[in-house]
Amino acid sequence: MSKSFNRTVLAVSVVLILIALLGGFGPAGVSASQSDGAYRQMGVYEEVLHKIQTDYVTDPNIQNVTTGALHGLLESLDPDSSYLTQAEYSSYVEHRHEGVAQVGMDVSKRYGYGSVISIIPGSPADKAHVEDGDLIEAIGGHSTREMSVAMIRLLLEGKPGTTVSFELVRPRKSEPDQLTLTRASVTPPSLFQQQYENSSILYLKPVVLTKERVDETIARLREMPKSGNKKVLLDLRDVAEGDSEEGVRLANAFLQSGTIGSLQGQTVPTQTFNAESSKFVTSAPLVVLVNHGTAGAAELVAAAILEDKRGDLVGDRTFGEGAEQKTFTLPDGSALMLTVAKYESPSGKKIEDEAVTPNIAVSQNPAVLAEDESTPQEPRPDEQLNKALEILKQKNA
Repeated sequence: MSKSFNRTVLAVSVVLILIALLGGFGPAGVSASQSDGAYRQMGVYEEVLHKIQTDYVTDPNIQNVTTGALHGLLESLDPDSSYLTQAEYSSYVEHRHEGVAQVGMDVSKRYGYGSVISIIPGSPADKAHVEDGDLIEAIGGHSTREMSVAMIRLLLEGKPGTTVSFELVRPRKSEPDQLTLTRASVTPPSLFQQQYENSSILYLKPVVLTKERVDETIARLREMPKSGNKKVLLDLRDVAEGDSEEGVRLANAFLQSGTIGSLQGQTVPTQTFNAESSKFVTSAPLVVLVNHGTAGAAELVAAAILEDKRGDLVGDRTFGEGAEQKTFTLPDGSALMLTVAKYESPSGKKIEDEAVTPNIAVSQNPAVLAEDESTPQEPRPDEQLNKALEILKQKNA
């Protein structure tokens, strides 16, 4: 294959990316200066490739160079935007239509590597003491730095009973752990509830924000007067799975009026989610627990509660995951997964960019490890929960 042909391949690939980013061949929605700047950059790409081909120490694999450039281009936008090669996209589509098993980790990408957002209780990852904030350095011997978020998630899934091996970087450890977990059908636990202070405080932890869990949560809130509950402690720590509309619905259960959030993008019509009085459930004093594992729909709830001054947020800064993606298939069978809109808090802060910072910051104690550094030696005190209960005790019902 000639070098001139290879250069053409890269140029065409870059054009396809730019077309997707700029919204098509026409100038609609794109200023002349933006178009001119983009096409000038194409000349820079071509010149860089020429120098690599003529001056690099060996004759490079042009396909790898091109794929690496496209991966980097998309991931420079945000962690969720991805480029998938033809083979990657084919595998992605195939797996989406198969009922696959998993290890119980919600993952995204941070610091260039796969990052654990949260763990599903009782899952293989939970039993292996994987925690939110751990980094997945490699899967099956391949660095996650070279993978898109979509491929990281894909490789962690598979048929029930099969295994997946990966290297996990944990805080306060100098070397990564080598873990091999068996994939299983993971079902999130039911709504967990408990009562404190002679049943005056109702503690609720939905684990996921699916329609079923939000229905259960709202039903329990409606039962409060009969149960003697006067205050609510909503635990959204490590709640990373769920639908945005369910997050809006749960927030509305606590908000009689006001803005819950919005969704905005360059080509996506702005949607504003306002509280509806007909969906309001309780005005009981409220505290919400959040941490680094709080993501997506749960962040919508937390941001609305805090910024509408409905209750206090206690814990750590949330993960920052709130966007809508659109898939663009390209002529060669590859694909772009491009972020086209981001969710915003009532004040207009983009949740994916800024996350949600609690008004009462309390860091959780790190696990105390045994000598083998893999098994917790003793349960750690839940200082976030204790602080939330202390605050609720001081609120007038």
